Amino acid sequence: MNRHALSSMLVPVAALGSLTGCSMKPKDNKPEKKPNIIVIMTDDHTTQGISCYGSQLIQTPNLDRIANEGMRFDNCYVSNAISGPSRACILTGKMSHINGFTDNSQTFNGDQETFPKLLQKSGYQTAMIGKWHLNSDPQGFDFWSILLGQGEYYSPDFKENGKEIREKGYVTDIITDKAIKFIENRDTSKPFAMLYYHKAPHRNWMPAQRHLGIYNDITFPEPETLFDDYSTRGRAAKETMMEIANHMWNDWDLKIATPEELAGEYDDTRAADINKAEVARANQQSNGLQQLRAAYNRMTPEEKEVWNKAYAKRIEEFRTKEMKGKELISWKYQQYIRDYLATTLAVDENVGRLLDYLEQIGELDNTIIVYTSDQGFFLGEHGWFDKRFMYEECQRTPLMIRYPKAIKAGTVSKALSMNIDFAPTFLDFAGIEIPKEIQGRSLRPVLEHEGNIPENWRKAVYYHYYEYPSWHMVKRHYGIRTERYKLIHFYNDADYWELFDMQNDKNELNNVYGKPEYKKVQEDMTKLLYELQQEYKDTDPTEQTIQFFKGDDGANKH
Repeated sequence: MNRHALSSMLVPVAALGSLTGCSMKPKDNKPEKKPNIIVIMTDDHTTQGISCYGSQLIQTPNLDRIANEGMRFDNCYVSNAISGPSRACILTGKMSHINGFTDNSQTFNGDQETFPKLLQKSGYQTAMIGKWHLNSDPQGFDFWSILLGQGEYYSPDFKENGKEIREKGYVTDIITDKAIKFIENRDTSKPFAMLYYHKAPHRNWMPAQRHLGIYNDITFPEPETLFDDYSTRGRAAKETMMEIANHMWNDWDLKIATPEELAGEYDDTRAADINKAEVARANQQSNGLQQLRAAYNRMTPEEKEVWNKAYAKRIEEFRTKEMKGKELISWKYQQYIRDYLATTLAVDENVGRLLDYLEQIGELDNTIIVYTSDQGFFLGEHGWFDKRFMYEECQRTPLMIRYPKAIKAGTVSKALSMNIDFAPTFLDFAGIEIPKEIQGRSLRPVLEHEGNIPENWRKAVYYHYYEYPSWHMVKRHYGIRTERYKLIHFYNDADYWELFDMQNDKNELNNVYGKPEYKKVQEDMTKLLYELQQEYKDTDPTEQTIQFFKGDDGANKH
């Protein structure tokens, strides 16, 4: 049986709901009912892992339903491809250097204006459920239940309206249970807005019990650039630490610890200290075993038994086969992609469960349903896992929106969009004035006109990544992406440029910066870059990031 058929058996395609017309005019002079809003966000879910984006790896029928009954954006990009900063950009509609959360180690200033606060003030009942990851308590929500830190896949801990609790079960299922319960218990006299944020499929990719081992006998196609040698780009690609070959942890990522090794006692009180130590010793496999042991010991004895059976063959292969070089990289890639995709299956199932529930209670067509991720992710492209770079696999993020009152089913838009556009879009549809401080643009003109691009739409998206030196050691950089070209400037401990012709080099392998035939393109792109830096008030990015890496005494930390 092929993987597509197998996946489809496990995740039945939801029946298509009836579509209404696109008119939003009130009838019988009654006040127009404001739409509910549900933002579904996953962590590290990339377009390569969604079938409506053409994935050859997996079928995701319930996610596809949102696109098939709404609009798929093919050119949606994040402004900073890392979890916390991306979430802050979505909440505020402002770039990282403006909302103040440039880096995962910072604390989000919840006192600033956000779209949930504005919705709440205008009469919406609001909720935040799932992965928050902003190092602060949510504000602007009538109900919130958030994972502690990155969250756990099994028996996860939540902070719910200020109280810490541990829930039994699998995290993706639990978050959906909480989301449905909120809708069940809502004040039906008000519209609601819910952020329904999943942990999955974030590292270390632990599938639900029902999906453990599901792809053990499937060999997935390798990406064209799995064995990239980075010879045609600058230092950043060569010096990063996210190679499948060298930087995946055998135990934590690849799950090759035996039941005997995982059976050791583990003191939860040590977890915080171990995680802090990992920042300084990020490549030490011993910490990977400790972390996996902690996650494993959250399982029930019955769950452990299923886990042990699912990974037995993998462990035996790793310990008995003498693999090296490309053979070993290919083997690691297969284990990685099997777990990543298996973890994604529960997301698709649960999105389908939520859509079916909304249809059952008659709220599906009156709800703006958004599916997105905090950014994309490398699934072996360039030999990498993780994100952070301005390269296409992680700067680009999925975006599908369903709302039949305004969006024609089955439409696709090529409009250059950004995650800072989400906030003004929601406010626009809710009839709330968009604050001048918001830097994004409402997507409503695109959504209501079958994805066509308005004449005055943006010509490029802007990007700025700050978190260096830190996890995976991706250097700081900023740049722009137009319909055809991408210009990147790496700075701080490096100073060089990359220019890619995306039409002729979809894999971003050939840096054409400085080549005579691209002189005019380079000049135009550089001019546009500086114009956008003025527009977004990011006129001295180097100085802004240096300040973050200084201590209280003003000494540079690195």
